[in-house]
Amino acid sequence: MLDLDPPEGADFSVVVAAAELVRRALADTGLSCAVKTSGSKGVHVVVPIRDADPSDAAAATRALAARAAALDPTVATTAYIKEDRHGLVFVDSTRSGTATIVAAYSPRIRPGLPVSAPVAWDELPAAAPGRVTVRTAGELLGAGDPWAAALPEPQPLPAELVAEGHTIPVARVAAMHEGRRRARARRASEDGPPA
Repeated sequence: MLDLDPPEGADFSVVVAAAELVRRALADTGLSCAVKTSGSKGVHVVVPIRDADPSDAAAATRALAARAAALDPTVATTAYIKEDRHGLVFVDSTRSGTATIVAAYSPRIRPGLPVSAPVAWDELPAAAPGRVTVRTAGELLGAGDPWAAALPEPQPLPAELVAEGHTIPVARVAAMHEGRRRARARRASEDGPPA
């Protein structure tokens, strides 16, 4: 799962552009996916997989995020630290493996009680993050289970994608180390040069 998080105040169109980059990166590796709104500002791109342990799933997700961001670095980034994103959509690869995500149809504690809702790829550009709410979900989503219908069958992860991902540092860990490095540098600059 890749969580696409737009910068503060950005139009939803930037999330759509980033989602298309992720979809293209997945297609380039032979993987199929489905998309849903997060119930907040972004979207979740979900790839059902089979026969992969959590560390390999997380590694493959890191590789996919890096590949998607590389397709158009003016739209998307994998920078975990907010100040390093520079107004780009954050392609968050940290939700795969052992993390959790909000399930489809789950309400979010936001004004209007929006719901995380499946969206067809061709309808994504017209989607609005808060359009589907606990009050409108039944009417807008119709009968049946659109999320189950949108999800492809579980797929094996390509070995080269997993191997590539294992060479990419885990974003949270890298951000923690970078945060400590920056804090030391700030303290050193505040203390000034030794007398």
